[in-house]
Amino acid sequence: MPYQPIVATLGYVFSPDGRQVLLIHRNANPNDQHLGKYNGLGGKLEPLEDVVAGMKREIREEAGIECNQLELRGTVNWPGFGKNGEDWLGFIFRITAYSGAVLERNPEGTLKWVDVERVQDLPMWEGDRFFLPLVFDPNGRPFHGVMPYRDGKPVSWSFSLL
Repeated sequence: MPYQPIVATLGYVFSPDGRQVLLIHRNANPNDQHLGKYNGLGGKLEPLEDVVAGMKREIREEAGIECNQLELRGTVNWPGFGKNGEDWLGFIFRITAYSGAVLERNPEGTLKWVDVERVQDLPMWEGDRFFLPLVFDPNGRPFHGVMPYRDGKPVSWSFSLL
């Protein structure tokens, strides 16, 4: 059977000085699979858009800003991650320049600027702790990882650097 993951984008918007990152605190919907967690911005790719257009659209919809400079940091393959065990494939971006004013909240939760060195202290998906250092390293190399999930938890993590 062919592998048919849900394709998505996940972006981390950095402040102009690079010391803070914009995260969403998923606190608006009690039925949200991500309830209570902090995360980057993003979502599912639409059928007729490329991953860059999808990332820009998601940032515009979720934060109210326009991405002016994006860097593809890597990809993560999440077999079994979905609420019903669906497989996901995410394209992970750093957004280092943007225009517009960041929204305070959106229908999913509150948007917050967080010091990069404090991000690991926040409630988040356990698996994010493995790949975020690769995303946050401004001089890092592109990565491509796989993180199988079972029962809402990662069971392993491996990646390749380019």
